Amino acid sequence: MAEVDLAPNFGAELLDGFKPVNAWVANGITWLDDIQQFYRERSAIEKEYSQKLNVLAKRYFEKKAKKQSQLSVGDTPTVTPGSLESASMTTWTVQLTTLESRAAEHERFSLQLMSSLAQPLQNLQNRYEDLRKSHADYASKLEKERDASYADLRKTKGKYDSVCQEVENKRKKIESSFDMGKTKAQGAYQQQMADMRNMKNTYLIAINVVNKQKERYYHEYVPDLLDSLQALSESRTSTLNKLWSTAASMETDMLVRSTQLLEHLSSEIPRNNPVLDSMMFVRHNASQWQDPPDFAFEPSPVWLDDDAMAADPGSKTFLMNILTKSKSSLGELRRECEAKRREVEGAKRVRQAIREGRDKRDEVEVVRAQFYHQEALHEAERKMITAEVEVSTITSNVGDVTVGAKRHAFRNETFRLPTNCDLCGDRIWGLSAKGQICNDCGFTCHTKCELKVPADCPGELNKEQKKSIKAERQAAAQAQAATPPPSSNGENGGGGAGGGRGSMPGLQRSDTMGSMNTLSSGYAASAHRSVSGTTLKDSDGAASSPAPRIMSHRVVAPPPSGYAGSNGADGADGLQRGKMLFAYQANGDGELTVPEGQEFSLVEPDDGSGWIKIRPSSPGSSVGLVPASYADLTAPPPPPNKPYTDARPVSTAASASTTSLAGSSDTGSVKKKVGPAVAPRRGAKKVRHVEALYAYSPQAEGETAMEEGERMVLIAPDAGDGWCEVEGKSGRGVVPASWVREV
Repeated sequence: MAEVDLAPNFGAELLDGFKPVNAWVANGITWLDDIQQFYRERSAIEKEYSQKLNVLAKRYFEKKAKKQSQLSVGDTPTVTPGSLESASMTTWTVQLTTLESRAAEHERFSLQLMSSLAQPLQNLQNRYEDLRKSHADYASKLEKERDASYADLRKTKGKYDSVCQEVENKRKKIESSFDMGKTKAQGAYQQQMADMRNMKNTYLIAINVVNKQKERYYHEYVPDLLDSLQALSESRTSTLNKLWSTAASMETDMLVRSTQLLEHLSSEIPRNNPVLDSMMFVRHNASQWQDPPDFAFEPSPVWLDDDAMAADPGSKTFLMNILTKSKSSLGELRRECEAKRREVEGAKRVRQAIREGRDKRDEVEVVRAQFYHQEALHEAERKMITAEVEVSTITSNVGDVTVGAKRHAFRNETFRLPTNCDLCGDRIWGLSAKGQICNDCGFTCHTKCELKVPADCPGELNKEQKKSIKAERQAAAQAQAATPPPSSNGENGGGGAGGGRGSMPGLQRSDTMGSMNTLSSGYAASAHRSVSGTTLKDSDGAASSPAPRIMSHRVVAPPPSGYAGSNGADGADGLQRGKMLFAYQANGDGELTVPEGQEFSLVEPDDGSGWIKIRPSSPGSSVGLVPASYADLTAPPPPPNKPYTDARPVSTAASASTTSLAGSSDTGSVKKKVGPAVAPRRGAKKVRHVEALYAYSPQAEGETAMEEGERMVLIAPDAGDGWCEVEGKSGRGVVPASWVREV
């Protein structure tokens, strides 16, 4: 059995198995058509691939020709490059040329597949199919001969049976005959017996002949035919192996030639030194360049002055505060710069190690981190340089004015109730509600007044001492505001039309930063505003000095207890009044429904949530909340029982309404009938935004994507794990906290 497995013989093993063997051999020959179709399709693919490679190389040769000059020497070279191209362009040319050569190799391989494989396989299939059909025809002939001998034997058997029946008939006839007829019947019977014996012998001979033919058919004719079919199948396989070997050899040769092309390309790439491109660009773009000139002091066209730093007491106080802040921040800024510089140097070392192959990290991410640290270092250095220059400039001009000074320990404060500034006497209220308060002595001032406060903090005081010194400061502020400053030019007046100006104060510079606050209140007092940049003309038409500021006695606001009566009745003196710009319908608990134009008294100002609590002036009205943007607040009235002798100074208390700013300069000229589409959400916190420093793609669940420069809402700041939660165009999720900055 082992020998049969090693060398099977269809004739000896399968005997009368021509039909399955013939079908199996036919399937094998038909399979040759699939193989030759495979090589035809492979040839078409190789040809198409070759054409696409050629088209690709041609297209990028054209692109290279268009961009060669820009990529080699830039857009505007100072030296014409001629036909030169950079080292990178030369290496790119080698790559495109290699691509064309590889396309030619694939086209050659495509033609070889057709001529050496597909066509021979088709011819081989036709020849083997003809041989198989010849075997089938011969097997059909043998089968017909066998069936014919079987049919002859059946006929002989029929004749024998017929003769035997005739013998039986003759015998019965003898029994039924009499006398002379019996003798005749007896003779016929004997003759029939002789015919029967001859027919029997003929039948026996025919049986032996058929059996012998059958034996030869099943043991010689059919086995020989099966062996021939086996040889035909094995010959087909041997020929197919030769063709497959030819296909592998052709493809190997193609790949070897392609490998040689790529090896040549690989040897050319290291020659592209990055320094060569930079050197060529520098040589073709070098030009003469000088540093731009330094900036110098330019006097105002309406205020002739020199570049000497002002050193009067007020200016020294201002400079002292700047110098104190700058000197106190220098040490921290220098330490921060040093730490950021170490981070930048560390990133540069890692980048160099990556280039030298000693570090496997992603260079792009390292460069990204380096730029992030570089930007942080840049910001810190700008602050440090600013502080250093401020210190050196002030000390070189007016000396170290911080010696012996005791600066106030200010902190930021938002004043809920009307409070007066201890420096200028104005109220800290409305849009100016944010101010400063000293932790030690309780000195209160506007944020804009912080740098003007003298460094005379008496130190930590108790409640009674703070109350006492507060009254003194307010009295001093009132006196300073009510007393006109001395004239700086020493003149008492002039002749002619200008004779009446001798009683006016001298020309003074004034701070007009708060003048815009009067717009929102609707109180027009332009006659009392200071116009520092306006010039007047005399009767001869010549420009005179800038118009002096007209000073008036400032009305200082009373303490909060004086704004309303003890019973808190509606309309009490001191409560700020207002008017509804738009009608509002209550949508929740504590809110109030009011019509357009309804006057009211302010009970609680806007605390930053966008809502104010009011009491309408109509009888029987209750207190409730309305959106601050729907209302227009006016300045509070002067304190009761005090003569209103002078013109009301310009109010610095801005209305909470942002819609009245545009039309406050011309009362009643523009009336907006449609209020804001959406009222502020009650209890909403101040929205904080961040800006993405770099683009980020989410790496895990819960993260979100962001684009460089994208502004997003900060949901939750960094809790110490290096991540913060934001909401942007890609949805809500966490991002690296160091990749964003708050704006």
